[in-house]
Amino acid sequence: MRSDGRLARMLHVLVHMALLGGRETSERIAEMLNTNPVVVRRTLGALRDHGIVASEGGRGGGWKLAKSLEEITVLDVQRALGAGPILPAATSSDHPSCPVERASNAVLVAAHAAAEARLVEIYGATPLSDIARAAMERAKGEA
Repeated sequence: MRSDGRLARMLHVLVHMALLGGRETSERIAEMLNTNPVVVRRTLGALRDHGIVASEGGRGGGWKLAKSLEEITVLDVQRALGAGPILPAATSSDHPSCPVERASNAVLVAAHAAAEARLVEIYGATPLSDIARAAMERAKGEA
């Protein structure tokens, strides 16, 4: 099963957009992500629906941040990209009447719920400005 890297990719794009002036075209973002501009428009459309980015048509148009990096959290981006848990528990439903399967599933669901609560807490407390600041500090250290 392939993992969903949309959150990491969109965090990358949003921080780059801010550091590079705040505006990019779907084509340019698609080049950065090695994907199709249609995929970029669909994904950024979800972020637009949540007030994270805005789109402008026409010459010189494209995508721009609708809020500052200080106002956008990792949780905001994660929720804009999809409903449901961040860490869904992979449970079994092969033998629903089996008490061992039910007990195993209960342990997994409880553990994932605890991890989910902690992730939501951390994501909600992490603005994208923290990512930008860490990136800039690393860039200075590598220079």
